Amino acid sequence: MMDALAGLYPWIKALHIAAVISWMAALFYLPRLLVHHVERAKAGSEMDQTFQMMEEKLHRVIMNPAMMVAWSCGLIMISFGALDFGAVWGWAKILAVIAMTAFHIWLGKERKAVAIGQGKTGRQYRLANEIPTVLMLIIVVAIVVRPF
Repeated sequence: MMDALAGLYPWIKALHIAAVISWMAALFYLPRLLVHHVERAKAGSEMDQTFQMMEEKLHRVIMNPAMMVAWSCGLIMISFGALDFGAVWGWAKILAVIAMTAFHIWLGKERKAVAIGQGKTGRQYRLANEIPTVLMLIIVVAIVVRPF
């Protein structure tokens, strides 16, 4: 089984990269949607309904599948030894990915909170929008530079 997968490794890696790009795009976009939703849409208005539909589809159609594909491909690559758990950079990368997943879950809960009028402020969502950037930098530096 592993021999068959070994030939597919470059394809798995390419799929992983594409999934991560999609996941990151969604993680950047959903907080921005939430900012505009809480600042501009009155509860029950047509704009409110439009934002809810956009947020739900982004979460269900792009974010969730992209995260699942990124994790699946990443775990397959780990099984091939792509991550060095004997070095700090390997742990930094996996912990940042876990934090990114926790942020993803938090965004899903916030999407639902905003839909029922219990969301945070636009300023809080603007600040939250910086979290995936910081985590992405940690992940990229850990994988590419491997400083520790």
